[in-house]
Amino acid sequence: MTTIDINCDMGEGIGNEMLLMPFISAANIACGYHAGDEQLMREVVRYCLRAGVAIGAHPSYPDSENFGRTDMELSRDELTAAIRNQLTILNRIVKEEGGRLHHVKPHGALYNQAAHDPSLSQQLARIVFDFDSSLVYYGLAGSVMIREAEKTGLKVAPEAFADRRYLGDGTLTPRGLDKALINDAEDAVQQVLQLIQQQTVTTVDGATIPMCAATICIHGDGAHAAALAKQLYHSLQQAGIQLQKI
Repeated sequence: MTTIDINCDMGEGIGNEMLLMPFISAANIACGYHAGDEQLMREVVRYCLRAGVAIGAHPSYPDSENFGRTDMELSRDELTAAIRNQLTILNRIVKEEGGRLHHVKPHGALYNQAAHDPSLSQQLARIVFDFDSSLVYYGLAGSVMIREAEKTGLKVAPEAFADRRYLGDGTLTPRGLDKALINDAEDAVQQVLQLIQQQTVTTVDGATIPMCAATICIHGDGAHAAALAKQLYHSLQQAGIQLQKI
């Protein structure tokens, strides 16, 4: 039987978590630096525990003004402190609620910069490994993020996206460019089925490139995120593909 992990960014103030929970297997919870706060973190953690959804941290640059989507240049010490603080806060909440932190997925500009920057990727992987070497590390499929995390000894989850288009080098089309987002649910479903069944993706220019992903992301802040998650879930079921946590 074919299986896939479906993850979703949550705790970002959208308020659609309960609608999404039945259709995903993993949640990436904002840790307060780009969105969210401790009360919201706790609320989403409780939702995850009730739904049997894996709990992940979604740390970012300290950039709530721009939702963590603006590139920043922090010193190594500043970045280490920022990421460790976010992991510590969420991990404490998860333990207090009787759960266990399962994975880490960087957010926004931090994620995109790391996908191109070996030094940043290496630092992020080391921060996660030193915090808890049993955590799964979610990063862009085929990128230096995955390679550097593997070098540290972390278990990795190469990630692809349901609702984003790709450039020819396998990186995400920047949000400011045309066609960066996939807003039509059927188009998103077809991209996911292609990723799972053919291990390829069609780029924004119409080329087909290889891409092997263990997890698929739906952005929880998307305008139709809940509807997309539901449609994707049922389409996967019809194709004989089951949701399974990593």
